[in-house]
Amino acid sequence: MTSITKWIEENRITEVECLMPDITGNARGKVMPASKFEREEMKLPEGILIQAVHGEWSDDYWELVDPTDRDMIMRPDPDTLCLVPWWDQEPTAQVIHDAYTPEGELHPLAVRSVLRRVLKRYEELGLRPVVAPEVEFYLVAKESNPDFELKPPVGRSGRPETARQSYSIDAVNEFDPVFEVMYDYCEAQGIDVDALIHESGAAQMEINFLHGDALRAADQVFMFKRIMREAAMRHDIYATFMAKPMKNEPGSALHFHQSLLDVETGQNVFSDENGEETELFHHYIAGLQKYSPALMPFFAPNVNSYRRIAPEISAPTSLHWGYDNRTVGLRVPLSGPEARRIENRFPGADANPYLAIAATLTAGLLGMEEKLKTTDAYVGNAYDEPIGLPRSLEEALRLLDECEEVKGVFGKSFCKAYHSVKMTEFEAFQQVISSWEREYLLLSV
Repeated sequence: MTSITKWIEENRITEVECLMPDITGNARGKVMPASKFEREEMKLPEGILIQAVHGEWSDDYWELVDPTDRDMIMRPDPDTLCLVPWWDQEPTAQVIHDAYTPEGELHPLAVRSVLRRVLKRYEELGLRPVVAPEVEFYLVAKESNPDFELKPPVGRSGRPETARQSYSIDAVNEFDPVFEVMYDYCEAQGIDVDALIHESGAAQMEINFLHGDALRAADQVFMFKRIMREAAMRHDIYATFMAKPMKNEPGSALHFHQSLLDVETGQNVFSDENGEETELFHHYIAGLQKYSPALMPFFAPNVNSYRRIAPEISAPTSLHWGYDNRTVGLRVPLSGPEARRIENRFPGADANPYLAIAATLTAGLLGMEEKLKTTDAYVGNAYDEPIGLPRSLEEALRLLDECEEVKGVFGKSFCKAYHSVKMTEFEAFQQVISSWEREYLLLSV
């Protein structure tokens, strides 16, 4: 705690946001006076690890957590300590915590624990994953009534977007004031953002991150979502990371570029000494091809997520891979041998970054361990192929439940808890009667 205490004193911090990412990817925790944070161990009830996105708990609650509803021991990660730049009144810090059991073990139901478990498997193989996220999101006009459809916000010109503006600089400049705040916040929190582009949807943007450590990448996406929402609200609009927020616009993705380095040499193991593709490279891709259907609950964790998985709306629908082909789910970008990597295009922007990164690394790990073989690289438009992914959360959870290999890596207790929480959300969604049903079925069936 010494380095944290010194930093708090040097920055004259008065309050500390003690954060833990929950199963949905949102921040839970406590806000503590800095003086109390430095001298007291933080604890949280373990039940918050299995709270659904709509605030409810599953019927299996008492089977998933200790019957006493005991506390977890929270330990801050010094590498995540930073300022909270949107709190102007008092100097405030935030730090992400890992959850431990009272026995001193990483808590098996905490999402950071899951990713750490996967990274430990790579460490034992002498490998270090390198990950670069790409996060898409929409800026939307404020709307407090959930029954009303979302609309693009008004920009500097005084007009909302009404046409697709892919890669338009002027369209990005419409929201310069928002992005200036976003960049200031990112700099204050040490977020390694790279490029900002306008995506194909109306007021849809994408932010790219630099390649780096997998856990750090997950932390940065987790922190960036808070940053972007805060920057947008400063300008009286919303930023949303829903996978499919508007019916006539493309969905939003969370793509991951990934490669593996040999810990001893620092070399990219996807390329050999002659610069050619290695067997490990193809085993890794084959693992993604085989296990992605069972991992879809982590790539597409919400009922809305599966509205994005549809042909011809910029989201992959098959398990093919290919070179510089954006119609496949597993794209190999053009690069030199030292930068050879795989882009996983399956996850939606609503994915929990810790679980989505853990999932993509798990698929690659299993592919290498099982020495799986890839299909031939796909040439052409993969949207012409049959859909090879689950189309609903319920179907995806069934595939996860049947996959012993994935449960062996993620932990059976975590997968059981995740399945239970997500089925609770699915059943709650099933109780909602949509306007489409009233429109077309009320007097027609």
